[in-house]
Amino acid sequence: MKTYNRYSKGFKEQALVKVYSRSNDQTIETIAKELNINVTTLKDWMRQSKKTSNKTATPTSKSPMGWSPEERLTALQQSYSLLGDDLNTWCRERGVFAHQLDQWKIDFCSHADLGGSREDVQTLRALKVENQSLERELLRKDKALAEAAALLVLQKKFRALLVGEVE
Repeated sequence: MKTYNRYSKGFKEQALVKVYSRSNDQTIETIAKELNINVTTLKDWMRQSKKTSNKTATPTSKSPMGWSPEERLTALQQSYSLLGDDLNTWCRERGVFAHQLDQWKIDFCSHADLGGSREDVQTLRALKVENQSLERELLRKDKALAEAAALLVLQKKFRALLVGEVE
């Protein structure tokens, strides 16, 4: 009776990540030897992962620009560890460009940074209102100062005229 080695799901996933992120000089056979597993087993895992990824893959019938945020996140997760030709192959299968994945990643990161932005927006609005009221008060005080200065100048001129006429 033949006994089969049972590999954990985590081990399979790590092996697949290693295969899909390999460099051009590494073959599937060398990775199988490194992991001490049969090449056929590794290739079976790759076939199974492609089948499951095709089931959960985003539909190719609609354009990537029409994908929902959930579909974009799934695409980012599936393509995260892929590099070079593997990434290009993955993109071709789904009708996506690598630069779109990069943009989606930037979009997700920028939206994550805006988590507390509502408080920031409210604080910014309050500061703008306060700034406007301070600017109005400053303008009012500038006008009052200009008026006081004009009155002082007129008062000096008036005294100068009175002194000149009395003499």
